[in-house]
Amino acid sequence: MTDIKENNNSDKNLSSLENSDSTKDILVIGAGLCGSLLALRLAQRGYNVNVYESRPDLRVTDISAGRSINLALSDRGFRALRLAGVEDKARAICIPMKGRLMHDIEGRTFASKYSGRDGEYINSISRGDLNGMLLTEADRFENLNIHFNKECTNIDLDTNTVTFKDRNTNTSFNISSDVIFGTDGAGSELRKSYFLQRKFLFSFSQNFLTHGYKELEIPAAADGTHQISKDYLHIWPRGEYMLIALANLDGSFTVTLFLGHEEGTYHFKGLDTEDKIKAFFQEQFPDALALIPNIAEEFANNPTGPLGTIKCSPWHYKGQTLILGDAAHAVVPFYGQGMNASFEDVAVLDGIIDKHEGDWETIFKTYEHVRKANADAIGELAEENYYEMRDHVANPIFKKKRQLEMQFEKAFPNAYFSKYSMVTFNENIGYFEAMTRGRAQDKAILNMITDNAISTTIDMTKEQLKDVLHQVLEKTNDILDDDKIAKTMHH
Repeated sequence: MTDIKENNNSDKNLSSLENSDSTKDILVIGAGLCGSLLALRLAQRGYNVNVYESRPDLRVTDISAGRSINLALSDRGFRALRLAGVEDKARAICIPMKGRLMHDIEGRTFASKYSGRDGEYINSISRGDLNGMLLTEADRFENLNIHFNKECTNIDLDTNTVTFKDRNTNTSFNISSDVIFGTDGAGSELRKSYFLQRKFLFSFSQNFLTHGYKELEIPAAADGTHQISKDYLHIWPRGEYMLIALANLDGSFTVTLFLGHEEGTYHFKGLDTEDKIKAFFQEQFPDALALIPNIAEEFANNPTGPLGTIKCSPWHYKGQTLILGDAAHAVVPFYGQGMNASFEDVAVLDGIIDKHEGDWETIFKTYEHVRKANADAIGELAEENYYEMRDHVANPIFKKKRQLEMQFEKAFPNAYFSKYSMVTFNENIGYFEAMTRGRAQDKAILNMITDNAISTTIDMTKEQLKDVLHQVLEKTNDILDDDKIAKTMHH
């Protein structure tokens, strides 16, 4: 049995150490959020784990390099962190966001909660702080070693051997392992090897939006406090583009501009001088401009990032390799679920290891079978939500729908969940089910509002509201039944 450092996880987690197939050596490519959580959980199970990361240790070097600095952490992510015994440590570095705060072009603000139920909110968390916490937890295990500045350059699928380049010495070396996990992000080398080595039929699609993103900063006030409310996700929706802001623990906000690369009245390519940048913000986001003192410098120095969705299959090769997280299913950030989906990957895989420990081929096949449709679904939902955040939040019919759903959730918290609530707050519903049922609900409510078939007034009695809910659920089920019939006819 591998010697393991002190660990304060639950008895269930500790007992799994006794039963694991711990003779197996595991290699994890990538020590980002998904890779560090996966490695930690596998080490808790007693496996010998080696993690190789191309970048330096983020705990001693700033390597954000224009990547999203803070992220939204919600129920699905917490479930996986709970499994690894680190939920409390993550919550300690979160800033709760109890709703959205919309900023219109005049600088007026409008708050809306995420859910009609009490206690449902998302959290702003620093990517670096969370990743650093997971790496520090991982360091406590003798059977887990993390190797930084080691860039993966090739994977031989026949021999399960990975070639790395040491970025410090510029020399290459090979490492063989029983099982290899690729958590190396959207540009995954392991996924690339599936495509290039042609061992099997591999399907791959990468769809980029015509928009990109750029990160800016609202600094803390002179006394270190937040200049705008830290209790909300701030959104400046403007149709073809939008700005969002999430609070950081140091009093600052990370601001992200989503804008066309070359399309539309305004685009990144055209904002090439300080005057143009400031004129754009003065016209579209005047209240935000007043809070970003170094806007021209940040605009010039911070990279413009692409926004893309990756779908591929299969995710595994034999019982030897598996890709997880963004390597398997990168998504755009508009549902705040990229990290949560990657963490949920780890939780789902862990549950399957419980049932089939030692049989990696069955584990990988079963994992892909239960996870693929859900991963595809969150990719679709995230793209859809971009247009909803940009265009629909100001649409009067969508506002009525949202208002009605909030009333349903407040009055009947166990009977109704909006699509957003199913995706974000209900870890017991898969993304695919949330998407399918959520779309049907949306269609039912929007059609009924448009046809004046239901009341949307805010002063309905509970009985009147119950009657409207009954009509909505009935119509939703009719739509779901029609969809099932249409699918069987296609087959």
